[in-house]
Formats: sequence, C-alpha cells, structure tokens
Amino acid sequence: MTKRIERIRWRCRRGLLELDLLLQRFMDKYGSQLNEQQISQFESLLSLSDKDLLATICSKPGTVDKSLKPLIQLIQQS
Repeated sequence: MTKRIERIRWRCRRGLLELDLLLQRFMDKYGSQLNEQQISQFESLLSLSDKDLLATICSKPGTVDKSLKPLIQLIQQS
C-alpha cells in the first residue's frame, strides 16, 4: 500500500461514527482499485468538515457536483 493511501485511510477517521464506518468500509472495498483522479477527488472530499461531508454523501443525486457523482455513488454502495 502506498504512503498516500495510508494517509487517506488515516484521514478517514472522523469525529462522527457514521462517517468512520462509511469511509472505512469504502476504503476496505475500493481503496486499492481507485485511480489517480478518484484518489484526488476523495482527498478533496476528506477536506470537508464532518457535517458537510456527511451531507454530501447522503445528499440526493441531483445536488452533488457531477464530477464527484461516481465516487460518491461508490461510497454510498460500500
């Protein structure tokens, strides 16, 4: 596992248990399969506050930035 993925896994540890569970499950399932663009997008999602990140992940499909939609769908499916 690369150092970058290790850092991302560490950043998935959040203040909200719901986010911890969602993000850790996502990384366990898809972490090794992410391409460079998806990794960058995921890092930008992780820069959001816990409240904003949870709202983004749980939002309706039409309210999410179109470029992030495929990644958010993966997170929701995990």
